[in-house]
Amino acid sequence: MTNEKLDIAIIGGGVSGVYSGWKLKQQHGDSKKIALYEGSDHIGGRLLSLRPPGSDNMVAELGGMRILEAVQPRIKDLIGKLNHELPEAEKIKLFDFPVDKPQNIAYLRGTHLRLDDFQHDLAKVPYKLPPGDDKGPGAIIVNAIEKIVPGILEATEEERRKMVQTAEYDGVPLYQWGFWNLLYMVITSEEYQFCLDAGGYNTTLVNWNAADAIPWYLSDFGVDAKYKGFTNGFQQVPITLAKFFENLGGTIHLNKKLRGFEWKEGYFELDFGSETVLAKELILAMPRRALDLLTPASPKLQEIHSLIASVTGRPLFKLFTTYDEPWWAHLPTSKNYDHIKEGRTVTDIPVRQTYYWPDEHGNPIKEGKSMLLASYDDGDNTGYWDGLRPQRSLAWRIGRVQAYTDTFEGADDNLGIPKGVAMFGLNQEWQQYEAPRRMVNEISRQLAQVHNIPATPEVKSAAFRDWGEDPFGGGWNSWNIGVKSWEVREKIAHPIPDCPLYICGEAYSDAQGWVEGALQTADIMLKKMGTFKHAAVVM
Repeated sequence: MTNEKLDIAIIGGGVSGVYSGWKLKQQHGDSKKIALYEGSDHIGGRLLSLRPPGSDNMVAELGGMRILEAVQPRIKDLIGKLNHELPEAEKIKLFDFPVDKPQNIAYLRGTHLRLDDFQHDLAKVPYKLPPGDDKGPGAIIVNAIEKIVPGILEATEEERRKMVQTAEYDGVPLYQWGFWNLLYMVITSEEYQFCLDAGGYNTTLVNWNAADAIPWYLSDFGVDAKYKGFTNGFQQVPITLAKFFENLGGTIHLNKKLRGFEWKEGYFELDFGSETVLAKELILAMPRRALDLLTPASPKLQEIHSLIASVTGRPLFKLFTTYDEPWWAHLPTSKNYDHIKEGRTVTDIPVRQTYYWPDEHGNPIKEGKSMLLASYDDGDNTGYWDGLRPQRSLAWRIGRVQAYTDTFEGADDNLGIPKGVAMFGLNQEWQQYEAPRRMVNEISRQLAQVHNIPATPEVKSAAFRDWGEDPFGGGWNSWNIGVKSWEVREKIAHPIPDCPLYICGEAYSDAQGWVEGALQTADIMLKKMGTFKHAAVVM
């Protein structure tokens, strides 16, 4: 049964989807009927902000958690524009997001270090580094990149992107090299392993397209990165965009999973199971995995499979735990170091990164209810948690966020969930993402090991998200080796010249893994929509 006819249908309620809807309604007003369909029960995509039970001064970020204003002008500009329209109580407010602090722990190869040792006492580090190598992990990679592409460190962000498009190494174009392959050419295997372990991430140094990995790494980690977090949670950005889209006459449908679509006689027939929607133009604001799921029942996507497959989804896992007190701030310390207050600890065991979570204004929590981003994990390491969690993708297939009963039951889980500030009723609840009991037990065991204590204090509540699950297929996407990303990025926005099908999202951007990338591809797509000429349609 056909229930609705639209001018434009948008599939996907993440940032690129709601941003595109807002911009299109600003442009067309009431002259075009535009609707957005989201398969889950909330707006935000891979932005997911939650307040833990019993707390009104902390916001957990189970998805994206920060931005880099210096190299991400689109999100900075967008926040400014939204705040210009928002009342004071709902403005999107930022704080300085702490990361590496000298006194924080690096637990590597069974050795307890401090992050300060990377800068001032590298001899303590349990890796066989070359003689005279007195650089920390970030500096080792940055110096390696300079050897691969001489002069790139002095170039601007825009100049770097152009340099890598034509650069070669050993006579082979950079885009045909894997990043890991190139690093092994200019640093030792021990240096590489040290950088991989101490950097906290697995996927940033793996074998993805070197022409994209190099400028990406320099932007994100190579130039004194200064991050900003969000007072009311990063999810406030897409929720605000969704509100503005609806205020302009756009409509949003949650819990609407698109099963497939066909292009017939000037209209897209969108199959949502219980209804069929017709649309003159179709925007797929989705990552690669979501497009893959649609492809078997969508002939037009089958035509552009090679474009869709030009990126690879990278798993990402987060687990938050809460406590009655910030126990890490009271651990014994030596005269050389302050107590741990904020930022992160890194380790080579599966927990990988632990963030001592600040309050909603970015301040360290000194007493009372407190929270850890207990594990921030990516890549192959996320597989460790598979044995302690439900079957991956089961939740999406049966229509539930989680699909198990053996949840951890903490003392705070019956306190109720205060609603987030300025969330407009679309925010999620902590209980929807409660962690399994065995996972919490294992996280606690590893945290004790990292902090060199017999046991951690009692966990009061715990929530997790595995972004490798369907329909996301990863927390971010990376360009495949051999792909000219700068060409695919432009083409996939409007992949079939005589068909008004459009695609956007961070997967096919220069800023993969960031909201900046979602905005970049949406802007490219919107420009192409403005130049496409429709054939006459007979109703």
